[in-house]
Amino acid sequence: MRVIDFRDAKCRHCYKCVRHCAVKAISVKDEQAHIMIDHCINCGRCLEVCPQNAKTFASDMDRVKGYLRQGFKTIISIAPSYAGVLEFDRPGQVVDALLKLGFAEVRETAEGAAMVTNEYKKIIRENKMPNIITTCCPSVNDLIEKYYPECVPLMAPVVSPMIAHGRYIKKLYGNDVKVVFLGPCIAKKQEAIGDERVFGAIDAILTFEELAIWLEEAGIDIHQCEEKPMGNPDPKINRLYPVSGGIVQSVVTEEEADEYHKVYVDGLENCMEMLECLKQGELTHCFIEANVCEGGCAKGPASARWNTSYVKAKVKIENEVSHKAAKELPDMSTEELKKKFQDNRLTDRMPTEADIREILKSTGKYTPEDELNCGACGYPTCRDKATAVFQGKAELSMCMPYALNQAESMSNVVMDVTPNMIFVIGSDLKILDCNKKAQELLGVGREEAVQRYIFEFIETQDIEETLRTKEPVIHKKIRLEHGKMTAEETIVYIENLDSVLVTFQDVTREEKMKEQHYNLKVETVEMAQKVIEKQMMVAQEIAGLLGETTAETKVTLTKLRDSILEEED
Repeated sequence: MRVIDFRDAKCRHCYKCVRHCAVKAISVKDEQAHIMIDHCINCGRCLEVCPQNAKTFASDMDRVKGYLRQGFKTIISIAPSYAGVLEFDRPGQVVDALLKLGFAEVRETAEGAAMVTNEYKKIIRENKMPNIITTCCPSVNDLIEKYYPECVPLMAPVVSPMIAHGRYIKKLYGNDVKVVFLGPCIAKKQEAIGDERVFGAIDAILTFEELAIWLEEAGIDIHQCEEKPMGNPDPKINRLYPVSGGIVQSVVTEEEADEYHKVYVDGLENCMEMLECLKQGELTHCFIEANVCEGGCAKGPASARWNTSYVKAKVKIENEVSHKAAKELPDMSTEELKKKFQDNRLTDRMPTEADIREILKSTGKYTPEDELNCGACGYPTCRDKATAVFQGKAELSMCMPYALNQAESMSNVVMDVTPNMIFVIGSDLKILDCNKKAQELLGVGREEAVQRYIFEFIETQDIEETLRTKEPVIHKKIRLEHGKMTAEETIVYIENLDSVLVTFQDVTREEKMKEQHYNLKVETVEMAQKVIEKQMMVAQEIAGLLGETTAETKVTLTKLRDSILEEED
Protein backbone atom coordinates (compact mmCIF):
# COMPACT_ATOMS: atom_id res chain seq x y z
CA MET A 1 0.00 0.00 0.00
CA ARG A 2 1.09 3.60 -0.57
CA VAL A 3 1.38 5.35 2.79
CA ILE A 4 3.23 8.49 1.69
CA ASP A 5 4.00 10.20 -1.61
CA PHE A 6 4.47 13.62 -3.18
CA ARG A 7 1.95 15.86 -4.87
CA ASP A 8 2.94 17.37 -8.21
CA ALA A 9 5.60 19.95 -7.42
CA LYS A 10 8.48 21.86 -8.95
CA CYS A 11 11.08 19.16 -8.40
CA ARG A 12 13.37 20.23 -11.24
CA HIS A 13 16.88 21.06 -9.99
CA CYS A 14 15.83 20.47 -6.35
CA TYR A 15 16.19 16.76 -5.47
CA LYS A 16 16.46 17.57 -1.75
CA CYS A 17 14.32 14.54 -0.94
CA VAL A 18 16.67 12.27 -2.93
CA ARG A 19 19.71 13.69 -1.15
CA HIS A 20 18.16 13.01 2.26
CA CYS A 21 16.82 9.53 1.47
CA ALA A 22 19.49 7.18 2.78
CA VAL A 23 18.04 4.16 0.96
CA LYS A 24 17.34 6.08 -2.29
CA ALA A 25 13.69 5.00 -2.43
CA ILE A 26 12.69 8.03 -4.53
CA SER A 27 12.51 8.02 -8.30
CA VAL A 28 12.36 11.11 -10.50
CA LYS A 29 10.41 10.86 -13.74
CA ASP A 30 9.49 13.79 -15.96
CA GLU A 31 11.02 16.10 -13.33
CA GLN A 32 8.58 14.86 -10.64
CA ALA A 33 9.60 12.93 -7.51
CA HIS A 34 7.79 9.71 -6.61
CA ILE A 35 8.26 7.30 -3.71
CA MET A 36 8.98 3.70 -4.73
CA ILE A 37 6.77 1.63 -2.42
CA ASP A 38 8.86 -1.55 -2.61
CA HIS A 39 12.06 0.35 -1.72
CA CYS A 40 10.60 2.71 0.91
CA ILE A 41 10.94 2.10 4.67
CA ASN A 42 8.46 4.92 5.49
CA CYS A 43 10.84 6.85 7.72
CA GLY A 44 9.22 10.12 6.54
CA ARG A 45 12.52 11.99 6.20
CA CYS A 46 11.77 13.03 2.60
CA LEU A 47 8.48 14.62 3.64
CA GLU A 48 10.14 16.58 6.44
CA VAL A 49 12.77 18.12 4.15
CA CYS A 50 10.62 18.83 1.08
CA PRO A 51 10.84 22.64 0.67
CA GLN A 52 7.48 22.77 -1.11
CA ASN A 53 5.59 20.81 1.56
CA ALA A 54 4.42 18.52 -1.23
CA LYS A 55 3.76 15.53 1.03
CA THR A 56 0.69 13.34 1.01
CA PHE A 57 -0.22 10.84 3.73
CA ALA A 58 -2.87 8.12 3.58
CA SER A 59 -5.05 9.36 6.43
CA ASP A 60 -7.43 7.12 8.38
CA MET A 61 -9.32 10.06 9.90
CA ASP A 62 -12.53 9.42 7.97
CA ARG A 63 -12.39 5.70 8.74
CA VAL A 64 -12.08 6.36 12.48
CA LYS A 65 -14.92 8.89 12.44
CA GLY A 66 -16.96 6.29 10.58
CA TYR A 67 -16.37 3.71 13.32
CA LEU A 68 -17.69 6.19 15.90
CA ARG A 69 -20.73 7.20 13.82
CA GLN A 70 -21.68 3.56 13.27
CA GLY A 71 -21.51 2.82 17.01
CA PHE A 72 -18.51 0.48 17.04
CA LYS A 73 -16.77 0.22 20.38
CA THR A 74 -13.52 1.98 19.50
CA ILE A 75 -10.50 2.02 21.79
CA ILE A 76 -7.46 4.25 21.47
CA SER A 77 -3.97 2.83 21.97
CA ILE A 78 -1.94 5.99 22.63
CA ALA A 79 1.84 5.94 22.21
CA PRO A 80 3.74 7.02 25.36
CA SER A 81 5.44 9.76 23.33
CA TYR A 82 2.25 11.79 23.80
CA ALA A 83 3.71 12.96 27.12
CA GLY A 84 6.52 14.75 25.30
CA VAL A 85 4.56 15.96 22.28
CA LEU A 86 1.07 17.10 23.29
CA GLU A 87 0.47 20.20 25.40
CA PHE A 88 -1.49 19.67 28.63
CA ASP A 89 -1.47 20.60 32.30
CA ARG A 90 -2.07 17.04 33.54
CA PRO A 91 -1.79 13.79 31.51
CA GLY A 92 -5.34 12.77 32.33
CA GLN A 93 -6.65 15.76 30.32
CA VAL A 94 -5.55 13.99 27.13
CA VAL A 95 -7.68 11.01 28.15
CA ASP A 96 -10.74 13.23 28.68
CA ALA A 97 -10.22 14.96 25.30
CA LEU A 98 -10.17 11.60 23.51
CA LEU A 99 -13.25 10.39 25.38
CA LYS A 100 -15.04 13.59 24.33
CA LEU A 101 -14.30 12.70 20.69
CA GLY A 102 -16.27 9.48 21.22
CA PHE A 103 -13.71 6.80 22.02
CA ALA A 104 -14.88 4.15 24.49
CA GLU A 105 -11.57 3.83 26.28
CA VAL A 106 -7.99 5.17 26.20
CA ARG A 107 -5.15 2.76 26.93
CA GLU A 108 -1.40 3.29 26.74
CA THR A 109 0.62 1.43 24.09
CA ALA A 110 3.20 1.09 26.86
CA GLU A 111 0.97 -1.72 28.10
CA GLY A 112 1.97 -3.57 24.92
CA ALA A 113 5.57 -2.50 25.51
CA ALA A 114 5.50 -4.30 28.87
CA MET A 115 4.58 -7.54 27.06
CA VAL A 116 7.37 -7.01 24.53
CA THR A 117 9.83 -6.27 27.34
CA ASN A 118 8.96 -9.59 28.93
CA GLU A 119 9.58 -11.44 25.65
CA TYR A 120 12.95 -9.69 25.16
CA LYS A 121 13.98 -10.77 28.65
CA LYS A 122 13.14 -14.38 27.81
CA ILE A 123 15.33 -14.23 24.69
CA ILE A 124 18.20 -12.72 26.67
CA ARG A 125 17.95 -15.41 29.33
CA GLU A 126 17.92 -18.15 26.68
CA ASN A 127 21.26 -16.72 25.45
CA LYS A 128 20.97 -18.46 22.06
CA MET A 129 21.24 -15.49 19.68
CA PRO A 130 24.73 -14.07 18.88
CA ASN A 131 23.22 -10.56 18.75
CA ILE A 132 19.68 -9.33 19.36
CA ILE A 133 18.13 -6.41 17.43
CA THR A 134 14.91 -4.98 18.84
CA THR A 135 11.95 -5.02 16.45
CA CYS A 136 9.81 -2.18 17.80
CA CYS A 137 10.58 0.26 14.96
CA PRO A 138 8.82 -0.76 11.70
CA SER A 139 11.22 1.33 9.63
CA VAL A 140 14.22 -0.51 11.09
CA ASN A 141 12.46 -3.81 10.40
CA ASP A 142 11.90 -2.84 6.75
CA LEU A 143 15.48 -1.59 6.49
CA ILE A 144 16.86 -4.95 7.61
CA GLU A 145 14.47 -7.13 5.59
CA LYS A 146 15.03 -5.14 2.37
CA TYR A 147 18.59 -3.85 2.57
CA TYR A 148 20.39 -5.99 5.18
CA PRO A 149 18.74 -9.44 4.89
CA GLU A 150 21.91 -11.04 6.26
CA CYS A 151 20.90 -9.57 9.64
CA VAL A 152 17.34 -10.99 9.65
CA PRO A 153 18.38 -13.93 11.92
CA LEU A 154 19.47 -11.35 14.50
CA MET A 155 16.02 -9.74 14.74
CA ALA A 156 14.11 -10.52 17.93
CA PRO A 157 11.09 -12.60 16.74
CA VAL A 158 8.63 -10.41 18.63
CA VAL A 159 5.87 -8.07 17.43
CA SER A 160 6.05 -4.33 18.14
CA PRO A 161 4.32 -2.86 21.23
CA MET A 162 1.56 -1.50 18.98
CA ILE A 163 0.71 -4.92 17.55
CA ALA A 164 1.02 -6.60 20.96
CA HIS A 165 -1.36 -4.04 22.42
CA GLY A 166 -3.86 -4.36 19.58
CA ARG A 167 -3.95 -8.13 19.92
CA TYR A 168 -4.36 -7.89 23.68
CA ILE A 169 -7.24 -5.38 23.46
CA LYS A 170 -9.06 -7.63 20.98
CA LYS A 171 -8.44 -10.62 23.22
CA LEU A 172 -9.81 -8.60 26.15
CA TYR A 173 -12.91 -7.14 24.46
CA GLY A 174 -13.51 -9.40 21.45
CA ASN A 175 -12.70 -9.11 17.75
CA ASP A 176 -15.63 -6.75 17.13
CA VAL A 177 -13.87 -3.92 18.96
CA LYS A 178 -12.02 -1.39 16.82
CA VAL A 179 -8.48 -0.49 17.90
CA VAL A 180 -6.98 2.82 16.78
CA PHE A 181 -3.30 3.56 17.35
CA LEU A 182 -2.42 7.20 18.06
CA GLY A 183 1.22 8.21 17.75
CA PRO A 184 3.96 10.20 15.97
CA CYS A 185 4.96 7.53 13.42
CA ILE A 186 3.84 7.22 9.81
CA ALA A 187 5.58 3.82 9.35
CA LYS A 188 3.04 2.31 11.75
CA LYS A 189 0.46 2.66 8.98
CA GLN A 190 2.36 0.27 6.73
CA GLU A 191 3.00 -2.11 9.64
CA ALA A 192 -0.64 -2.23 10.74
CA ILE A 193 -2.37 -2.34 7.36
CA GLY A 194 0.30 -3.45 4.88
CA ASP A 195 1.98 -6.35 6.72
CA GLU A 196 -0.11 -9.51 6.43
CA ARG A 197 1.88 -11.16 9.26
CA VAL A 198 0.26 -8.84 11.81
CA PHE A 199 -2.86 -7.77 9.93
CA GLY A 200 -5.98 -7.36 12.04
CA ALA A 201 -4.38 -6.25 15.30
CA ILE A 202 -4.86 -2.54 14.55
CA ASP A 203 -7.82 -1.20 12.54
CA ALA A 204 -6.66 2.39 11.93
CA ILE A 205 -3.81 4.82 12.60
CA LEU A 206 -4.03 8.44 13.73
CA THR A 207 -1.06 10.76 14.08
CA PHE A 208 -0.68 13.49 16.68
CA GLU A 209 -0.94 16.04 13.86
CA GLU A 210 -4.30 14.62 12.81
CA LEU A 211 -5.51 14.61 16.42
CA ALA A 212 -4.73 18.32 16.73
CA ILE A 213 -6.82 19.04 13.62
CA TRP A 214 -9.71 16.93 14.90
CA LEU A 215 -9.70 18.55 18.35
CA GLU A 216 -9.73 21.99 16.76
CA GLU A 217 -12.66 21.03 14.50
CA ALA A 218 -14.54 19.69 17.52
CA GLY A 219 -13.77 22.79 19.59
CA ILE A 220 -12.00 20.77 22.31
CA ASP A 221 -9.20 22.45 24.27
CA ILE A 222 -7.07 19.92 26.17
CA HIS A 223 -6.23 22.51 28.83
CA GLN A 224 -9.95 22.86 29.60
CA CYS A 225 -10.53 19.11 29.96
CA GLU A 226 -10.87 17.17 33.20
CA GLU A 227 -8.24 14.70 34.38
CA LYS A 228 -9.31 11.11 33.80
CA PRO A 229 -7.36 7.85 34.23
CA MET A 230 -6.05 5.56 31.51
CA GLY A 231 -7.91 2.29 31.10
CA ASN A 232 -4.83 0.18 31.85
CA PRO A 233 -2.61 -0.57 34.87
CA ASP A 234 0.53 1.56 35.20
CA PRO A 235 3.12 0.21 32.70
CA LYS A 236 5.83 2.03 34.70
CA ILE A 237 9.31 1.94 33.09
CA ASN A 238 7.88 0.76 29.76
CA ARG A 239 6.72 4.32 29.15
CA LEU A 240 10.38 5.01 28.30
CA TYR A 241 10.15 3.16 24.95
CA PRO A 242 9.82 6.38 22.87
CA VAL A 243 13.10 7.94 24.08
CA SER A 244 16.52 6.88 22.91
CA GLY A 245 17.78 4.10 25.19
CA GLY A 246 14.34 3.61 26.72
CA ILE A 247 13.95 0.01 25.53
CA VAL A 248 17.37 -0.94 26.89
CA GLN A 249 16.47 0.59 30.28
CA SER A 250 13.17 -1.28 30.32
CA VAL A 251 14.62 -4.65 29.31
CA VAL A 252 18.15 -4.98 30.64
CA THR A 253 17.83 -5.03 34.42
CA GLU A 254 20.58 -6.11 36.80
CA GLU A 255 19.48 -9.71 36.27
CA GLU A 256 20.26 -9.58 32.52
CA ALA A 257 23.06 -7.00 32.58
CA ASP A 258 25.88 -9.51 32.23
CA GLU A 259 24.25 -11.58 29.49
CA TYR A 260 24.48 -9.08 26.59
CA HIS A 261 26.23 -5.76 26.02
CA LYS A 262 23.48 -3.14 25.78
CA VAL A 263 23.63 -0.74 22.82
CA TYR A 264 21.11 1.81 21.56
CA VAL A 265 21.33 3.34 18.12
CA ASP A 266 19.04 6.02 16.67
CA GLY A 267 19.09 7.82 13.34
CA LEU A 268 18.88 6.05 9.97
CA GLU A 269 22.52 6.52 9.00
CA ASN A 270 23.66 5.27 12.41
CA CYS A 271 21.42 2.22 12.11
CA MET A 272 22.86 1.46 8.68
CA GLU A 273 26.39 1.78 10.05
CA MET A 274 25.50 -0.60 12.89
CA LEU A 275 24.06 -3.13 10.44
CA GLU A 276 27.20 -2.94 8.31
CA CYS A 277 29.21 -3.79 11.42
CA LEU A 278 26.97 -6.78 12.09
CA LYS A 279 27.40 -7.95 8.48
CA GLN A 280 31.17 -7.80 8.91
CA GLY A 281 31.01 -9.69 12.19
CA GLU A 282 32.42 -6.76 14.14
CA LEU A 283 29.82 -6.93 16.94
CA THR A 284 29.16 -9.91 19.17
CA HIS A 285 26.73 -10.60 21.99
CA CYS A 286 24.99 -7.22 21.88
CA PHE A 287 21.40 -6.36 22.72
CA ILE A 288 20.76 -3.52 20.24
CA GLU A 289 17.92 -1.05 20.51
CA ALA A 290 17.50 0.41 17.01
CA ASN A 291 15.32 3.35 16.02
CA VAL A 292 15.28 5.18 12.69
CA CYS A 293 14.24 8.52 14.21
CA GLU A 294 17.00 10.50 15.91
CA GLY A 295 16.16 10.74 19.58
CA GLY A 296 13.60 7.95 19.35
CA CYS A 297 9.88 7.99 18.63
CA ALA A 298 9.48 11.29 20.48
CA LYS A 299 10.94 12.91 17.35
CA GLY A 300 8.73 10.98 14.93
CA PRO A 301 7.82 12.71 11.64
CA ALA A 302 4.21 13.28 12.75
CA SER A 303 5.22 15.08 15.95
CA ALA A 304 7.35 17.92 14.57
CA ARG A 305 4.44 20.38 14.54
CA TRP A 306 4.76 20.88 18.30
CA ASN A 307 8.03 19.46 19.51
CA THR A 308 11.16 21.09 18.13
CA SER A 309 13.44 19.93 20.93
CA TYR A 310 14.21 16.29 21.62
CA VAL A 311 15.67 17.23 24.99
CA LYS A 312 12.41 18.92 26.01
CA ALA A 313 10.36 15.90 24.94
CA LYS A 314 12.74 13.48 26.69
CA VAL A 315 12.52 15.40 29.98
CA LYS A 316 8.70 15.61 29.79
CA ILE A 317 8.37 11.87 29.15
CA GLU A 318 10.86 10.87 31.85
CA ASN A 319 9.03 13.05 34.38
CA GLU A 320 5.93 10.89 33.86
CA VAL A 321 7.75 7.57 34.24
CA SER A 322 8.25 5.34 37.26
CA HIS A 323 11.59 3.56 36.82
CA LYS A 324 10.20 0.29 38.13
CA ALA A 325 9.25 -2.86 36.29
CA ALA A 326 5.58 -3.39 35.50
CA LYS A 327 3.95 -5.83 37.90
CA GLU A 328 0.59 -6.59 36.28
CA LEU A 329 1.44 -8.10 32.90
CA PRO A 330 -1.40 -8.95 30.49
CA ASP A 331 -2.08 -12.60 29.90
CA MET A 332 -0.42 -13.08 26.50
CA SER A 333 1.65 -16.10 25.41
CA THR A 334 4.96 -16.07 23.53
CA GLU A 335 3.16 -17.52 20.51
CA GLU A 336 0.63 -14.65 20.50
CA LEU A 337 3.49 -12.14 20.53
CA LYS A 338 5.66 -13.91 17.95
CA LYS A 339 6.59 -12.54 14.55
CA LYS A 340 8.74 -14.24 11.95
CA PHE A 341 10.93 -11.86 9.97
CA GLN A 342 12.07 -12.69 6.46
CA ASP A 343 14.48 -11.93 3.65
CA ASN A 344 12.75 -9.33 1.43
CA ARG A 345 15.87 -8.21 -0.38
CA LEU A 346 15.45 -6.04 -3.45
CA THR A 347 16.51 -7.33 -6.84
CA ASP A 348 17.17 -4.22 -8.91
CA ARG A 349 18.68 -4.84 -12.33
CA MET A 350 22.35 -3.85 -12.25
CA PRO A 351 24.19 -2.21 -15.17
CA THR A 352 27.41 -3.47 -16.71
CA GLU A 353 30.53 -1.32 -16.71
CA ALA A 354 29.83 -0.53 -20.39
CA ASP A 355 26.30 0.64 -19.48
CA ILE A 356 27.67 2.94 -16.78
CA ARG A 357 30.34 4.40 -19.07
CA GLU A 358 27.73 5.08 -21.76
CA ILE A 359 25.44 6.90 -19.30
CA LEU A 360 28.36 8.90 -17.91
CA LYS A 361 29.33 9.97 -21.43
CA SER A 362 25.77 11.24 -21.95
CA THR A 363 26.44 13.84 -19.25
CA GLY A 364 29.90 14.82 -20.46
CA LYS A 365 31.90 12.49 -18.20
CA TYR A 366 34.48 10.75 -20.37
CA THR A 367 37.21 10.18 -17.79
CA PRO A 368 37.29 9.59 -14.01
CA GLU A 369 38.49 13.20 -13.66
CA ASP A 370 35.18 14.37 -15.13
CA GLU A 371 33.26 12.63 -12.34
CA LEU A 372 32.86 15.41 -9.77
CA ASN A 373 30.79 13.31 -7.31
CA CYS A 374 29.24 16.56 -6.04
CA GLY A 375 26.05 14.88 -4.80
CA ALA A 376 23.75 17.67 -6.09
CA CYS A 377 21.59 15.08 -7.89
CA GLY A 378 21.00 13.25 -4.62
CA TYR A 379 23.39 10.36 -5.25
CA PRO A 380 26.81 10.18 -3.55
CA THR A 381 28.78 9.51 -6.74
CA CYS A 382 28.33 9.94 -10.47
CA ARG A 383 28.49 6.17 -10.88
CA ASP A 384 25.68 5.69 -8.34
CA LYS A 385 23.59 8.19 -10.27
CA ALA A 386 24.39 6.41 -13.55
CA THR A 387 23.18 3.16 -11.97
CA ALA A 388 19.96 4.91 -10.91
CA VAL A 389 19.47 6.19 -14.48
CA PHE A 390 19.93 2.64 -15.79
CA GLN A 391 17.31 1.39 -13.32
CA GLY A 392 14.83 4.10 -14.30
CA LYS A 393 15.01 5.87 -10.94
CA ALA A 394 16.82 9.02 -12.10
CA GLU A 395 17.05 11.22 -15.19
CA LEU A 396 20.12 12.44 -17.05
CA SER A 397 19.03 16.05 -16.53
CA MET A 398 19.46 15.67 -12.75
CA CYS A 399 23.23 16.24 -13.12
CA MET A 400 23.62 19.87 -12.01
CA PRO A 401 27.17 20.54 -13.32
CA TYR A 402 26.21 19.11 -16.71
CA ALA A 403 23.00 21.15 -16.86
CA LEU A 404 24.93 24.28 -15.89
CA ASN A 405 27.61 23.63 -18.49
CA GLN A 406 24.94 23.09 -21.12
CA ALA A 407 23.25 26.36 -20.20
CA GLU A 408 26.53 28.25 -20.18
CA SER A 409 27.59 26.70 -23.46
CA MET A 410 24.31 27.69 -25.10
CA SER A 411 24.67 31.21 -23.73
CA ASN A 412 28.22 31.44 -25.06
CA VAL A 413 27.12 30.17 -28.47
CA VAL A 414 24.43 32.85 -28.66
CA MET A 415 26.88 35.54 -27.60
CA ASP A 416 29.51 34.40 -30.06
CA VAL A 417 27.32 34.03 -33.16
CA THR A 418 25.20 37.15 -32.77
CA PRO A 419 26.10 39.83 -35.35
CA ASN A 420 25.64 42.56 -32.75
CA MET A 421 28.42 44.10 -30.67
CA ILE A 422 27.66 43.63 -26.96
CA PHE A 423 29.43 45.27 -24.01
CA VAL A 424 28.93 45.36 -20.27
CA ILE A 425 30.33 48.68 -19.02
CA GLY A 426 30.91 49.45 -15.35
CA SER A 427 30.04 52.68 -13.58
CA ASP A 428 33.67 53.80 -14.00
CA LEU A 429 33.35 53.17 -17.76
CA LYS A 430 35.64 50.15 -17.53
CA ILE A 431 34.81 47.28 -19.91
CA LEU A 432 33.56 44.37 -17.81
CA ASP A 433 32.81 41.99 -20.66
CA CYS A 434 32.30 41.91 -24.43
CA ASN A 435 31.53 39.38 -27.14
CA LYS A 436 33.54 38.49 -30.26
CA LYS A 437 31.90 41.10 -32.50
CA ALA A 438 32.63 43.77 -29.92
CA GLN A 439 36.26 42.66 -29.82
CA GLU A 440 36.43 43.07 -33.61
CA LEU A 441 35.15 46.63 -33.23
CA LEU A 442 37.79 47.43 -30.61
CA GLY A 443 40.55 45.63 -32.46
CA VAL A 444 41.71 43.81 -29.29
CA GLY A 445 41.02 40.45 -27.63
CA ARG A 446 38.80 39.96 -24.58
CA GLU A 447 41.66 39.67 -22.09
CA GLU A 448 42.99 43.08 -23.10
CA ALA A 449 39.56 44.64 -23.53
CA VAL A 450 38.46 43.94 -19.92
CA GLN A 451 41.53 45.81 -18.68
CA ARG A 452 40.67 49.00 -20.54
CA TYR A 453 37.99 51.70 -20.62
CA ILE A 454 35.32 52.17 -23.27
CA PHE A 455 36.16 55.85 -23.74
CA GLU A 456 39.52 54.78 -25.21
CA PHE A 457 37.63 53.46 -28.22
CA ILE A 458 34.34 55.29 -28.74
CA GLU A 459 32.39 58.37 -27.66
CA THR A 460 30.66 57.73 -24.34
CA GLN A 461 28.16 60.59 -23.82
CA ASP A 462 25.12 58.26 -24.10
CA ILE A 463 26.68 55.64 -21.81
CA GLU A 464 27.50 58.24 -19.17
CA GLU A 465 23.98 59.68 -19.42
CA THR A 466 22.37 56.26 -18.85
CA LEU A 467 24.67 55.55 -15.89
CA ARG A 468 23.64 58.89 -14.41
CA THR A 469 19.89 58.82 -15.09
CA LYS A 470 19.35 55.03 -15.36
CA GLU A 471 17.11 55.82 -18.36
CA PRO A 472 17.61 53.54 -21.39
CA VAL A 473 18.66 54.57 -24.88
CA ILE A 474 16.70 52.64 -27.50
CA HIS A 475 17.66 52.25 -31.19
CA LYS A 476 19.59 55.50 -31.53
CA LYS A 477 21.51 55.95 -34.80
CA ILE A 478 25.22 56.75 -34.31
CA ARG A 479 28.45 56.60 -36.31
CA LEU A 480 31.32 54.29 -35.33
CA GLU A 481 34.83 53.61 -36.69
CA HIS A 482 35.35 57.26 -37.52
CA GLY A 483 32.13 57.45 -39.45
CA LYS A 484 32.65 54.28 -41.45
CA MET A 485 29.94 52.34 -39.64
CA THR A 486 26.34 53.27 -38.93
CA ALA A 487 24.97 51.51 -35.85
CA GLU A 488 21.77 51.38 -33.81
CA GLU A 489 22.73 51.96 -30.20
CA THR A 490 20.76 50.46 -27.27
CA ILE A 491 21.88 51.06 -23.68
CA VAL A 492 20.14 49.50 -20.65
CA TYR A 493 21.05 50.05 -17.00
CA ILE A 494 21.79 46.90 -14.91
CA GLU A 495 20.83 47.85 -11.37
CA ASN A 496 22.35 44.99 -9.38
CA LEU A 497 25.72 45.49 -11.13
CA ASP A 498 25.58 49.30 -11.32
CA SER A 499 26.59 48.94 -14.94
CA VAL A 500 25.10 49.15 -18.41
CA LEU A 501 24.51 46.69 -21.21
CA VAL A 502 25.46 48.33 -24.50
CA THR A 503 24.45 46.84 -27.83
CA PHE A 504 25.52 48.15 -31.23
CA GLN A 505 23.69 46.75 -34.23
CA ASP A 506 25.56 47.36 -37.48
CA VAL A 507 23.04 48.89 -39.89
CA THR A 508 25.57 50.32 -42.36
CA ARG A 509 24.40 48.11 -45.21
CA GLU A 510 20.74 48.87 -44.52
CA GLU A 511 21.49 52.61 -44.42
CA LYS A 512 23.36 52.41 -47.74
CA MET A 513 20.50 50.51 -49.33
CA LYS A 514 18.06 53.06 -47.95
CA GLU A 515 20.22 55.87 -49.36
CA GLN A 516 20.37 54.17 -52.75
CA HIS A 517 16.62 53.69 -52.65
CA TYR A 518 16.16 57.39 -51.81
CA ASN A 519 18.50 58.46 -54.63
CA LEU A 520 16.54 56.32 -57.03
CA LYS A 521 13.35 58.03 -55.97
CA VAL A 522 14.95 61.47 -56.35
CA GLU A 523 16.04 60.59 -59.88
CA THR A 524 12.51 59.39 -60.59
CA VAL A 525 11.11 62.66 -59.25
CA GLU A 526 13.54 64.68 -61.35
CA MET A 527 12.48 62.73 -64.41
CA ALA A 528 8.86 63.30 -63.48
CA GLN A 529 9.57 67.04 -63.13
CA LYS A 530 11.00 67.15 -66.63
CA VAL A 531 7.98 65.26 -67.91
CA ILE A 532 5.75 67.77 -66.13
CA GLU A 533 7.55 70.71 -67.73
CA LYS A 534 7.25 69.14 -71.19
CA GLN A 535 3.67 68.24 -70.53
CA MET A 536 3.02 71.83 -69.45
CA MET A 537 4.22 73.14 -72.72
CA VAL A 538 2.15 70.59 -74.62
CA ALA A 539 -0.78 71.11 -72.30
CA GLN A 540 -0.79 74.86 -72.92
CA GLU A 541 -0.99 74.26 -76.61
CA ILE A 542 -3.67 71.60 -76.24
CA ALA A 543 -5.57 73.70 -73.71
CA GLY A 544 -5.78 76.51 -76.13
CA LEU A 545 -7.25 74.22 -78.69
CA LEU A 546 -9.62 72.38 -76.33
CA GLY A 547 -10.51 75.34 -74.11
CA GLU A 548 -9.13 73.66 -70.99
CA THR A 549 -7.14 75.61 -68.44
CA THR A 550 -3.44 75.00 -67.91
CA ALA A 551 -3.92 75.14 -64.14
CA GLU A 552 -5.92 71.90 -64.04
CA THR A 553 -3.18 69.97 -65.83
CA LYS A 554 -0.51 71.46 -63.60
CA VAL A 555 -2.38 70.46 -60.42
CA THR A 556 -2.80 66.86 -61.61
CA LEU A 557 0.86 66.37 -62.52
CA THR A 558 2.07 68.10 -59.37
CA LYS A 559 0.00 65.68 -57.27
CA LEU A 560 1.67 62.78 -59.09
CA ARG A 561 5.13 64.14 -58.24
CA ASP A 562 4.29 64.79 -54.59
CA SER A 563 2.87 61.29 -54.14
CA ILE A 564 6.20 59.81 -55.21
CA LEU A 565 8.12 61.96 -52.71
CA GLU A 566 5.69 61.21 -49.88
CA GLU A 567 6.57 57.50 -50.10
CA GLU A 568 10.02 58.34 -48.74
CA ASP A 569 8.55 60.04 -45.69
